Amino acid sequence: MKVAIGCDPNALELKNILKENIVAQGYEVVDYGGGDPIYANTALLVARAVSSKECERGILLCGTGLGMCLAANKVPGAYAVVCSDNYSVERSILSNNANILALGAQVLGIEVVKQIVLHWLELRYEHGGRSEVKIQRIYSIESEYMKSE
Repeated sequence: MKVAIGCDPNALELKNILKENIVAQGYEVVDYGGGDPIYANTALLVARAVSSKECERGILLCGTGLGMCLAANKVPGAYAVVCSDNYSVERSILSNNANILALGAQVLGIEVVKQIVLHWLELRYEHGGRSEVKIQRIYSIESEYMKSE
């Protein structure tokens, strides 16, 4: 699996640790940087990589994960979530088919983040399962409100 990763300056150290950990688990990582203080720029790069299917999943890191999540969700086909525990991680994939995980370097410890990320990468959404109707509704709302360029 190819994973896009990016951060703002608040999470640069965490991104570098995570990147190393993800690669050690056998995943391919595409690094979209971490020096831009305008986190929306990095969120856009990662969201585009995921929505275009260049990367299967994306990880965004900032102080809380919230700003990155908001920015990424503006890109059609990017479905970002903020998670801080394994149950939320499971639901983000199994019930919501999220493809971008946003995390906060200033609210979670490094070991917790490493555990959450690896658990999130291991999970797969089951197409046609009981959540499919809900997911399709999200996609139809997105299509309804997408603006053509």
